Amino acid sequence: MVELSSPERVYFPDAGLTKAGYRDYLLGVADRLLPHIANRPLSLLRCPDGIGEDCFFQKHYTKGLPDGFRSVDIEEKDGGREPYIYIDDEAGLEACAQFGALELHPWGAQVGTLEKPERLIFDLDPDEGYDFSDLKDTARDIRDLLETAGLAPHVMVTGGKGIHVIAPLDASNDWDEVKSFAKGFATALERHDPARYVAQASKAKRKGKIFIDWLRNQRGQTSVAPYSVRARKGAPVATPLRWEELSRVSSGHDYTVDSLPRRLSSLKSDPWDGYFDHAAPLKSGALDWARSALKD
Repeated sequence: MVELSSPERVYFPDAGLTKAGYRDYLLGVADRLLPHIANRPLSLLRCPDGIGEDCFFQKHYTKGLPDGFRSVDIEEKDGGREPYIYIDDEAGLEACAQFGALELHPWGAQVGTLEKPERLIFDLDPDEGYDFSDLKDTARDIRDLLETAGLAPHVMVTGGKGIHVIAPLDASNDWDEVKSFAKGFATALERHDPARYVAQASKAKRKGKIFIDWLRNQRGQTSVAPYSVRARKGAPVATPLRWEELSRVSSGHDYTVDSLPRRLSSLKSDPWDGYFDHAAPLKSGALDWARSALKD
């Protein structure tokens, strides 16, 4: 057990969520959260004094970190090696609470197989004021296209304004293959409906559109974990859904630290039941199948 210093410190003033309360939330969802972050390098959004003060990302392991954090050396772009943070159990979650790590962003690969990604992810990032109903339609369209490519997409509201569509992979492809598919898929969507979609990160080109963010499908890139809290007012939570539930949410931040546990206690089964069993390869020709489906 990681001892908390200043457990009464308030991390989310408007929600009244303290360090101890945040620790209790993480441990309460540990069975659902850990399978998606354990043994994966993490980028942690730290807000040691709460969301009203300075927040910053930390990914490198340094001396003096709380017990529960682990270190793995990873080769970086310049050829050097640096120690990265990861966790593997509930003590790691307690360390995150002690550390003021209010958002948990894992790699798409595990520390033992860093060159073999285990997910394909599209972050549907709408322009300000974009119709959320249309964003949900886009998520369903992407689901249908990925299914034509032999994948099993899952859906998550991000705790912000967007939606993630995530397909588990069986770690048989490398980063270049996954990146190439993701970029080609997003570009095909933009070409199919350029008034609605954009595949480039340029803010100037995103006005009134949905950015199909494929960039997270690259080595070293991270994405917010399922059940991670977001460092925003109200303590919203990135929340996995069943596809049939998507019609019932009104925003990407419908669920919070307060309401998410009640949601989970009311469910008869996990909304992502069988997620890891659905892992599949990116087969040869998968992008061509998806492109053909766009033309139908």
